Amino acid sequence: MPTGVHLRDARQQLFDAAERVLLRDGPGALTSRAVTDEAGTAKGVLHRHFGEFDGFLAELVLDRATRLEAEAGTLRESVGTGTVAGNLATALTTLFGPVALAIIPLITFRDELRARLRQAVPGGGTAILSQATAAISAYLSDERALGRIAAGSDIESLTLSLVGGGHLLFADQNPGPPTAAAVTRYVTSVLEPVLPA
Repeated sequence: MPTGVHLRDARQQLFDAAERVLLRDGPGALTSRAVTDEAGTAKGVLHRHFGEFDGFLAELVLDRATRLEAEAGTLRESVGTGTVAGNLATALTTLFGPVALAIIPLITFRDELRARLRQAVPGGGTAILSQATAAISAYLSDERALGRIAAGSDIESLTLSLVGGGHLLFADQNPGPPTAAAVTRYVTSVLEPVLPA
């Protein structure tokens, strides 16, 4: 198998392979052998570029969390436009996409991975959920400043309700992801007490 792949290409190739394994087989199937087999590279390529497997997983999670930051920027750009519930329903659907949902249990059940994430970034032990929480909290604060959410609204509680409940809503993928109507209904019920009449 080839081992002379450039570092940047190898990183992306391995990250994409890990993502495919996660989506197809779940976090329990994610091993260094599964990733390198999926990527079509020798096992040594992963270890040469990332050291231990948990180091690779930490880099994978941080890479995917960075992508979520870009998606969260879209939510911030929607401040003052459309409806608050509609904007948040769209954001939850994006933030809790298939990759994020596959990564969350990976973080939850790997103590060493959580420890590495905490060392890499403050609050990193819950990467992905932290990204979603920060994005939604900032959005709600901005909408409150515009008067589209009641002035006395508890942004922290609203954010936790939206992120926690949203995660549960999307985590149950049987028979499939929630419909747009179900997501909007959930978001509207959480926001109802704080939206102007």
